[in-house]
Amino acid sequence: MKNNFLLQATKYGIVGLINSLLTATTIWVMMYVVFNAENKDNVSPLVISFSNTMGFTIGLINSFIWNRKWTFKSKNHWRSDFIRFVTAFLACYIPQLLFVNFLNIYTDLRFEAGHLVVSHAFACQLAGIVFYTSINFLINKHFTFRQVKNL
Repeated sequence: MKNNFLLQATKYGIVGLINSLLTATTIWVMMYVVFNAENKDNVSPLVISFSNTMGFTIGLINSFIWNRKWTFKSKNHWRSDFIRFVTAFLACYIPQLLFVNFLNIYTDLRFEAGHLVVSHAFACQLAGIVFYTSINFLINKHFTFRQVKNL
């Protein structure tokens, strides 16, 4: 039982790392290529929210496929898993989006490491990804992909 949990947590971490990179890249493209928010420290809540929604939607699809098949090896019908997955997603996503917008408005969050400078707005997005991921594993393990007993 403990080994199964550790294996699932490890696989979830691998999927989560790939998913986080995919989500962050999508958010970055939306913010800096689509909306041209390059030199603005404090980006509008609309740009933050739309970019975040696009990134997390791409992540939602990727995460569902990999976690259902590889991490949790669900044998449930995909539709019931998907409905629970979207429910779990929303339970984590909505507080995450509020958190990101709160950070964007009320903090001066930014990262600098040598020549790498992460803008305030993108640093808020990255903090949101960590926030979301930290609660999403347990919800997916115990709600989304739990084995449903057939009656």
